[in-house]
Amino acid sequence: MLRGLSTITFYSPDFEATKRWYTDLLGIPPYMDTPAYMEWRVGDYQHEFGFIHSSYAGGELARTPDPGTVGGPAGAVVFWHVDDVPATLERLVAMGAKEHDSPRDRGTGFITASVIDPWGNILGLMYNPHYLKVLG
Repeated sequence: MLRGLSTITFYSPDFEATKRWYTDLLGIPPYMDTPAYMEWRVGDYQHEFGFIHSSYAGGELARTPDPGTVGGPAGAVVFWHVDDVPATLERLVAMGAKEHDSPRDRGTGFITASVIDPWGNILGLMYNPHYLKVLG
C-alpha cells in the first residue's frame, strides 16, 4: 500500500532566510518558489522537499500559526541518507542548526543523528546500508 515517500514538507515563517539556508545546504535553488510554498527535488530519487509558509498552515487560505510548530520540535523525524553522518552533522551545525541527537551507532551499519534547523524543524541524518543496497 505505501509505495514510498512522495513529498516531505516543513513550515517556516521566514521564506527568504529558509530559501538561502537550504539552497546553500542542497547546492541548488528551489525549482518551485511561490509566496506560500517552495520545493526542491533532491537526492538519488529526486524526492520532493518543500516548505509551506507558516502563515498558510492549516490550509492554503488559513492565516493562523501552525500548532505543530509551537513550543519546540515535534512530529515524525524524516531521515535522509548521507554518506558521512558526523561530517554532515558538523556542516549543519556550522550553518546554524542545533544538534538534536548526536551520532548513534544503531548496529549492523546504521548510524543516525539529527539537527533542528533555524525554524524548528527536525532534520534526520542516517547512514543506511539498505538505502545503498536498493540504490545499487
